[in-house]
Amino acid sequence: MRKDDGSFDIIDLRRPKLDTKEFFTDLLAKRCSVRSFTQKPVALDVISYILWAGYGFKEGGGRTVPSAGATYPLELYLLCRMVEGGEIGRLDPGLYVYIPELHRIKALKKGDVSRAISEASLFQMWIAEAPFSIIICCEYRRITNRYRERGIRYAYMEAGEVSQNISLACLLFGLGSCIVGAFDDRKVKSIMDVNPSHEPVLIIPVGYPRL
Repeated sequence: MRKDDGSFDIIDLRRPKLDTKEFFTDLLAKRCSVRSFTQKPVALDVISYILWAGYGFKEGGGRTVPSAGATYPLELYLLCRMVEGGEIGRLDPGLYVYIPELHRIKALKKGDVSRAISEASLFQMWIAEAPFSIIICCEYRRITNRYRERGIRYAYMEAGEVSQNISLACLLFGLGSCIVGAFDDRKVKSIMDVNPSHEPVLIIPVGYPRL
């Protein structure tokens, strides 16, 4: 862990590595929406793989998902509540942004705001139980500058591709997830307090399923 300008933590993530081999059909068979989680922390290395699967860069070039005109208008934010950081210890609760070009996360806001996000998501309080959530936001002008209003459709398609990659990657580690689209956009943006042009599209809470 290091500091950006003396104010924000920069955390370099380990390159994705997975020894477990599982057939794609097995992952599809396991895929389901999970809305109840245990309070077991999730390792940062696991989250590293999930973020990479969702929107990262492949070693041979290109990204893990396609994007219309290679505009890549999405931003992935990591909402941490219970994350183990290995050598750095437990990761501070807060909001982080994923920087796919460098495969690292940057702290933006300290403190657990998962309950506030739950309340802004029409009081779906199970979101606050998740050890972490991934919030997919979109900067629409990146894609509408090229494709005008049709770019919004393309952005939603891309968000769907990212969320499916995330959902399937979670299963590799025994994690469950659920895609949330019902929330008050203005409240979520206010809580996140990030770039005003980054509009929330989906929230994906993740954790170990409560049996």
